[in-house]
Amino acid sequence: MNNYQAHPTAVIDEGAKIGNGTKIWHFSHIMSGAVIGEDCNIGQNVVISPKVSLGNNVKVQNNVSVYTGVTCEDDVFLGPSCVFTNVLNPRSFISRKDEFKPTLVKCGASIGANATILCGITIGEYAMIGAGAVVTKNVPAFALVVGNPGRQVGQVDKEGNTIPA
Repeated sequence: MNNYQAHPTAVIDEGAKIGNGTKIWHFSHIMSGAVIGEDCNIGQNVVISPKVSLGNNVKVQNNVSVYTGVTCEDDVFLGPSCVFTNVLNPRSFISRKDEFKPTLVKCGASIGANATILCGITIGEYAMIGAGAVVTKNVPAFALVVGNPGRQVGQVDKEGNTIPA
């Protein structure tokens, strides 16, 4: 028996795995083959695609689509309307499902509202991606990344406080 909560408007496909204590809010869709850990919070209007893996205590804010190929480790924060991609050169008339590039968001990392994460990227442990940043390359652990294209402008500690240079 699963011990999670889902709003009546949420759609949870057969074959999705959802951990104990997880909450899924209005109009969200958890697709078959998705794996969500324990004590996660899945906000309103979120899509979790097949083969996505979310660790324990992951917070996904409203209007986020987490596409196939994305793995988020424990304690990751995905801010409102942040965006993941999974194909480098998409075309509607060419199927590239066999070309999905994996994206890894490591333990404790935070991604700000409206940030865009290109596929094939690794975001290091406890890194902080600023709101609206466009991340085009790997991000080191504890890095503070902002702008378009995203660039490291500093470091943060485990609690997310900036560390003086």
